[in-house]
Amino acid sequence: MATVTFRDETATGRPVTAWEVAGLPERMTVRELIRLRVREEVLRYNARPGERFNGLVRPDDTETELNGHRLREPRRIDWERQADIAELAFLANGFFVLAGDRQVDDLDETVDLTTDPNLVFIKLTPLAGG
Repeated sequence: MATVTFRDETATGRPVTAWEVAGLPERMTVRELIRLRVREEVLRYNARPGERFNGLVRPDDTETELNGHRLREPRRIDWERQADIAELAFLANGFFVLAGDRQVDDLDETVDLTTDPNLVFIKLTPLAGG
């Protein structure tokens, strides 16, 4: 069994947040890892719903703020919908994932969690103007 560390960083490499999930298979696809990450963050939010959700992708009907997404009113979030949105965001280069010292660019790529237990997620922000 493997333990993976999910870490968010800014595009300049500044750490934002990190947490671990233990008891995972030694190998998982990027798709499975993204869905696992989203499921975990939504389950944590749903355990104590509040006005702000800080996750990989923005839930429907929320406003993006500096430190997360503001919900109009606290509610349960559907992790499967969020995971689907995250997959689409990955494919559209909304964020990228580093496994160890390399960027993974295919949802079906397998990551060996015994050699690359640290996954870094870097969200890309669209530029204004143009």
